[in-house]
Amino acid sequence: MSKQINKLPPKQRKTKGLSREELMNMDKNELVDRIIQLEAHTTQLKNIISKSEPVTENIQGYNNQRKFDFTKCNFRRVLLHIIYFGWDYHGLAVQEDSTHTIEHYLFNALVKSCLIESREQSQYHRCGRTDKGVSAFGQIISISLRSKLEPSSTDYSSEIQYCKILNRLFPRDIKAVAWMPIPDDRPDFSARFDCKGRQYKYYFPKSNLNITAMREGCRQLIGSHDFRHLCKMDVGNGVTEFTRRVVSADIIALDKDCEQTTSMYALVIEGNAFLWHQIRCIMGVLLLVGQGHESPGIIAELLDVEANPRKPQYNMALDLPLNLFRCRYDVKSRWVYDDEELKYIITNLQADWTLYNVKSTMIKDAVEHLEGVLYDLSKEGKKCDRDGEYNDLGRREMQDKEDVALEGDQDKICDRDRNLVELGENEKEDDNNKCERDRGLKELEGKETGDRIISHAECLLQGVKPKIYTPLLKRQTCSSLQERLQYYRKKRKVGSGSDDEEIK
Repeated sequence: MSKQINKLPPKQRKTKGLSREELMNMDKNELVDRIIQLEAHTTQLKNIISKSEPVTENIQGYNNQRKFDFTKCNFRRVLLHIIYFGWDYHGLAVQEDSTHTIEHYLFNALVKSCLIESREQSQYHRCGRTDKGVSAFGQIISISLRSKLEPSSTDYSSEIQYCKILNRLFPRDIKAVAWMPIPDDRPDFSARFDCKGRQYKYYFPKSNLNITAMREGCRQLIGSHDFRHLCKMDVGNGVTEFTRRVVSADIIALDKDCEQTTSMYALVIEGNAFLWHQIRCIMGVLLLVGQGHESPGIIAELLDVEANPRKPQYNMALDLPLNLFRCRYDVKSRWVYDDEELKYIITNLQADWTLYNVKSTMIKDAVEHLEGVLYDLSKEGKKCDRDGEYNDLGRREMQDKEDVALEGDQDKICDRDRNLVELGENEKEDDNNKCERDRGLKELEGKETGDRIISHAECLLQGVKPKIYTPLLKRQTCSSLQERLQYYRKKRKVGSGSDDEEIK
């Protein structure tokens, strides 16, 4: 146990407030660590200062404008439906060391449009915190926005066009789809704490995966289980309970023709809440099941934390295909849509689809062309081998003919000629078969052959692919939950108050 604890990062030596003499006595490594720490702290402070500055301070003539008076405004508690493609963002939540997050652009637009005065006063809550690279088609936030109507008014068609205003300020891959007034009898309604269900989708191609085995593995996820081996344990931030309830989990086909190697599928999983990287870890194991490296029963074995108290080391699935698809609440749906704005969003998304689909089709066309070249090279190599054999046979036949002619045995010559004719007919038949195989190359789409490369889904598993696969339960394991708890309890005992705040 102590050996596993030593693998965790050691507590850094506190150097705050050291005198010059104390700094002179420090070794080179400690000084370098100190410099790196101070530079990181300086960067964080610069970002905090930049975020606290008004977003309009660089607009020409702003200093001559009158400051917006929010005291004269009415406010309305609403839910906002946001969609975004998170492939190029550092996650949803605001970060100290990066401004390229969804929330940064969200609040930049809200403040610039004077829909809120500040984040702190907006009563903001988000349904799900998506990580770097993850998208959301069903992200819901609860927030108090400026309103031009009286709080009791239900004439929503006369309200501020929230989505239209925000969409003109958002980047192209972030869109506000609709808004809904929060019921007056639930003023404390929270998009996060009142969410009854979150549905995620993870998209992937069929490739050579065993979809039936993956579906069998999904069935074992349904119900309340301890998912500590199918997530990234975040004990340092106070997460010590890993039991979650999965309502449904299945693999569904997204294309009508679902037997091609390029046919798209999705893992659709729904639950009340999920752990850090839980779905990506689940998908990582399911991909191993689909590749035939693990049996579907590995899911049940990883969920049995008593029989397997330690998590085996494995790579989780890539972040890009993951999507927060839907959030479910127990309030009556009264979403307010703007028809013209919805058409604007659809038009933009269709344009994005066209560009991405053109790129996808070009890549697919190149792959099919190169597959045909590889197929021809393979068959040509075999044909060349046969031609060489026939040439050798022909030379031997010529020599035999000369010998037989000298001996005057014409009957043997006739027999060999008949054999050569039959051999030529067999060769012609083989060539015809080759042409038929070439014509049927596209018909073999989705069926693995000896000469064909089928590796569409391998890129979805992060890390280096080993030459020899080691079963999960025979791999090196991580620290157990008890060891992690012991480590952080020890850290709290020897640390100061600031350490306690860091762990909470």
